[in-house]
Amino acid sequence: MSLAEALELKPVESHLHPEGSFDLADHDVPTGLEEIWRFTPLKRLRDLHKDAPLDGDDYSIDVDAAPGVTAVSVPAADSARGVSGYVPVDRVSARAWAAARSVFEVTIPADAVVEQPTTLRLTGSGIEKAAAGHLLVRAGRFSKAVVIVDYNGSATWAENIEVVVEDGAELTFVTVQDWNDDSVHVVTQHATVGRDATFKHVAVSLGGDVVRASTSADYRGTGGSVDMLGVYFADAGQHIEHRLFADHTAPKTKSNVEYKGALQGQDAHTVWIGNVLIRKEAEGILTYESNDNLVLTDGAKADSVPNLEIETGDIEGAGHASTTGRFDDQHLFYLQSRGIPEEEARRLVVHGFFHDIIRRIGVPSLQERLIASIETELAGHLGLAEHVGRLDA
Repeated sequence: MSLAEALELKPVESHLHPEGSFDLADHDVPTGLEEIWRFTPLKRLRDLHKDAPLDGDDYSIDVDAAPGVTAVSVPAADSARGVSGYVPVDRVSARAWAAARSVFEVTIPADAVVEQPTTLRLTGSGIEKAAAGHLLVRAGRFSKAVVIVDYNGSATWAENIEVVVEDGAELTFVTVQDWNDDSVHVVTQHATVGRDATFKHVAVSLGGDVVRASTSADYRGTGGSVDMLGVYFADAGQHIEHRLFADHTAPKTKSNVEYKGALQGQDAHTVWIGNVLIRKEAEGILTYESNDNLVLTDGAKADSVPNLEIETGDIEGAGHASTTGRFDDQHLFYLQSRGIPEEEARRLVVHGFFHDIIRRIGVPSLQERLIASIETELAGHLGLAEHVGRLDA
């Protein structure tokens, strides 16, 4: 499917996905009553959703580009942004699009097989002035590569990310939210996947005061495959929100969405909204989405809402699942009965909970870092065992 054909698809008729527009006037200031904003703590967004200036420059970007991969900053007017077909679907995204003065473009040449990951490290140095960013990643035909975006420091950051995976390409794209506890980050990511292309999107969310990440993908040809994998860990007071959308715009395409999260501490809050749209023309598709949450203490809350919108009955398979619960007492009993102390048993259960997704990331250094980060999160909560025992089943 060509870009022109993709852009001619009818608008998504869904309360979860408003019609897009580049005109800010078409995006009302959200009140929290809208379906797409009802879980988000708007008062903590520092007016990113209203009219806060997005002209801050308290950040730096360091790039470690793999051989053969180009990574350059281009003035917005001279960039190729928009090539993914994405049009802003909410006010923050539209504001960030208009305010971004430059676009960071990462390009993997056609036929290139790149073994070393390309890493972009964005470090914020202040929260007082909000800033806007725009990233465009393009994987050429039949290329294979890994791109990692690593966020750290303190920032108030609004952002759009576009990813184009051309025919036959294989791209793993990873975002690591390792912000300081005072950061606010609202990011919209959109990928378009070509014929017989493979796109793996991995979201790791650990830090920040408020993190809201909206990720969508569509298809430009048959045979495209999308994996959206996520791991998140929320501590006291943190709000971590992931919104996923797989838009099956071509026949015989696949999507798999799998996110796992853990929560601990008073007012830790996670939100996961998953949606798959199977359009009338998307015959023979296969899709599944799931979200599992492990609530480690009282005072924490996980909202999880899977959705399926199906416009054709000619599909290979479609399903969704969602679970939220505490430790499995039988698992703990089994481990303790073999001489493992209770605190260590709980750590083992958490590591086992995350293991299936972590091993599928495919970047060994990142997998090791994530395991260490989870261990640090657990070690920092000394009253874990006492609080877990008081949770309702």
